[in-house]
Amino acid sequence: MNKEEFIENCKLLNINITEDIYNKLNTYYELLIEWNNKFNMTTIVDKKDVFLLHFYDSLCLTKIGNLNNYKNICDFGTGAGFPGLVISIIFSDLKVTLIESNNKKCTFLNNVKEKLNLNNVIIINDRMENYSLKNKEKFDLITCRAVTSIPIILELSIAALKTNGLLVPLKSNCDDEIIKYKYLEKELNIELINKIDYTLPINKANRTIPIYKKINKTSDKYPRSFNKILKDYKNK
Repeated sequence: MNKEEFIENCKLLNINITEDIYNKLNTYYELLIEWNNKFNMTTIVDKKDVFLLHFYDSLCLTKIGNLNNYKNICDFGTGAGFPGLVISIIFSDLKVTLIESNNKKCTFLNNVKEKLNLNNVIIINDRMENYSLKNKEKFDLITCRAVTSIPIILELSIAALKTNGLLVPLKSNCDDEIIKYKYLEKELNIELINKIDYTLPINKANRTIPIYKKINKTSDKYPRSFNKILKDYKNK
């Protein structure tokens, strides 16, 4: 995805990519490649691929609606900052919390934050289940991208979501998981209110965004430890 393709496809998402925003994303790309030579940040390094498969793909979160309606957003397991750091560059009025357990990746995220003067970003070096235990009912919207399976995503993060808030993981090929773990909606006081299916431009890769709404507070027994969660769902 070259510059012109990126700008035009973002227009279809109702996103105006100004020269300043593009330059910030370009700097982000350059830092990503620089750090990738030292640490394993991503296997996708070609600029056109990064702009399509990381930057544009992250911005497809806007398919759920106007992100400015959600002032306090969390992206967990963010890795090199997808989708949360990309969202923070475009939507500078949003407060975006990035949660990442890998210390080296957090160092990278802080470097990008400093270079781009992203004052709306908070970077937390922790596991999501640990953070959720100490920060219940905190966020208006929680997202993640290519992190883990639907049931694990739900358990790790739902306690940190405000009642009436949305959990919207960026996924692919998750229809079977959504159906299989439908019973968790009642257990976790959530409801699948929509599911958005689409394809990326150029490579036509399939993507899905399940949209879960939290309809009541989460039981205090959640989140469980990651080992218990992993063991439970591996056996199902």
